[in-house]
Amino acid sequence: MVSIKDIASACGVSASTVSKALNNHSDISDATKELIRSKAAEMGYRPNAAAQVLKTNKSKNLGVLFVDEAMNGLTHDFFARVLDSFKVTAEKYGYDITFIISHKYGKDGMSYLEHSRYRRFDGVVIACVKFEAPEVQELINSEIPIVTIDYNANERIAILSNNLKGMSMLTQYVIDMGHKNIAYLYGEASLPTTNRLSGFYITMENNKIPVNDNYVREIKYRNMEDAARVTRELMALPVPPTCILYPDDYSSFGGVNALRNMGFRIPEDISVAGYDGIPMAIQFEPKLTTVIQNTVNIGRSAAEKLIGLIEHPRLTAIEQIVIDNELFKGESVGRIG
Repeated sequence: MVSIKDIASACGVSASTVSKALNNHSDISDATKELIRSKAAEMGYRPNAAAQVLKTNKSKNLGVLFVDEAMNGLTHDFFARVLDSFKVTAEKYGYDITFIISHKYGKDGMSYLEHSRYRRFDGVVIACVKFEAPEVQELINSEIPIVTIDYNANERIAILSNNLKGMSMLTQYVIDMGHKNIAYLYGEASLPTTNRLSGFYITMENNKIPVNDNYVREIKYRNMEDAARVTRELMALPVPPTCILYPDDYSSFGGVNALRNMGFRIPEDISVAGYDGIPMAIQFEPKLTTVIQNTVNIGRSAAEKLIGLIEHPRLTAIEQIVIDNELFKGESVGRIG
């Protein structure tokens, strides 16, 4: 392993001069800095991470708390793309990321907060968890810089997808296509679910269309079996819906399969729409009508704001950042009337 002394010997300078040059001290000339940095890169020098932590009190490591209760892990299309954008942005700023292990699985029985302190994370991003859980709240209320995704916490920066506007756009498009008997299958309780439900009800009310309570049903997110079962129940009603809105694109596939097995054509006999805008849905036949969430902006904003809290805490406002979505009209909603 190349040391600072090795670089000093190769450059004919003192070890303290090398240290100052690598840390961009102002009392070292630019020419000397360039010479030392070039020689360090040529020799394959890498600073010792443990030493850097002791010197700067910064680990350059960000924690990611991501607990998918449905056990989809990083196959969860939406959050996988958000976290990929978060990772790419963090790396551009010189940060690594590490997933926080739950106390349920950690061999030392540490809580989320204890794990974060043990790993000396400079900050933590929290997504796709039960935010009301005591151990999550313990972490949120700690001294560690925190950014949440799709959740509002007191005195914490939140990155929010504009779910109310997204569902409003989708519902209005379905109405504009002539539909009034619209079913909405929503996911489990969460801030995104609440906002999407509000967007649906507000848009129906604005268009003076009564909502049939039999058409509004809760199912699990990303659960094709749930979606298929409730779809069959909806189509067995005396007056079935003409369009079914699913909580996400993945669950809509289960609904579509059920409809086709019952002999219905999409969109000739029944219209469907999803939410998220995953690549598979857009390549679906017929192309799925959906709302494309801007996962790149969500992940990038989360990383930039978290790093801002770490490096420039006095200049980084505690705020809610709302990321707008895009309606993809696709081909799965037909015009009627």
